[in-house]
Amino acid sequence: MMKLNEMLGIEYPFIQGGMANIATGEFAAAVSNAGGLGLIGAGGMRTEMLREHIRRCKELTDKPFGVNLMLMNPDAPEMAKMIVEEGVKIVTTGAGSPAAYMPLWKEHGMIVIPVVSATALATRMERYGADAVIAEGTESGGHVGEMTTMTLVPQVIDSVNIPVIAAGGIADGRGVAAAFALGAIGVQLGTVLLASEECPIHQNYKDAVLKTKDNGTIVTGRIAGTPVRIIKNVMAREYVKREMEGADKMELEQYTLGSLRRAVFDGDTKTGSLMAGQVAGLVNEIRPLRKIFEDMYEGYRKVVAEL
Repeated sequence: MMKLNEMLGIEYPFIQGGMANIATGEFAAAVSNAGGLGLIGAGGMRTEMLREHIRRCKELTDKPFGVNLMLMNPDAPEMAKMIVEEGVKIVTTGAGSPAAYMPLWKEHGMIVIPVVSATALATRMERYGADAVIAEGTESGGHVGEMTTMTLVPQVIDSVNIPVIAAGGIADGRGVAAAFALGAIGVQLGTVLLASEECPIHQNYKDAVLKTKDNGTIVTGRIAGTPVRIIKNVMAREYVKREMEGADKMELEQYTLGSLRRAVFDGDTKTGSLMAGQVAGLVNEIRPLRKIFEDMYEGYRKVVAEL
């Protein structure tokens, strides 16, 4: 079976998640230079800002990189055209359907990999012409579905004929080995990369990830239908409490408005939205990206040898 690194021309079968406000052009370049596939997260950007990040990334790496397009972004139609103009070769998508942009992207030979949280979505993406899908379990940080990685990945694999990449709850070699055992060709990483030296988030955010234990995350917005996994803090507890009491969307939005930016840039760990997955409990030190990838790959090989 072809591994993700062979498919994308990278060293390790690892993709970096397109984390909004975190996945900058510089960070994507650092990930690509370290042997993974760096992604620029378009969530929270406007079209021209994304263009600048793409150009910055090209200056800093000659390795493959991609763009993660949040299709809910009002600029998504413009961005879809602009990434073609800028010669981006790999795009991952989330929060919506890329069907409208598929013909243009495929015409320009782009590799399109949508993120999915259910088998019905995966089969639809295959029909639209996706090259692969990222099956992301509810363990992951940020916007989540209902199914766990362990249950989602094999069911998605059984429902499509295109390659599947596993995401959600993977932070060491054991997780990588498990993903391959389920039939995935590679993994997408998020939370473990927050604790990298190169990650541009505030030191307070990194420290919060290191301190988080196995049950240290919570999902806000489950009732409202906009579930997001974040580290438990004052804002998270207050949000969930008001949500249970039946607060309306407008009131709940007051808690989350600008909260990710507060966490990322200001290091506000009380009212900021510290997006991280359940695997944060396995993340205990800050390491260079290269070291993270090496440790994960070595760990994976060791696990397989011991089996």
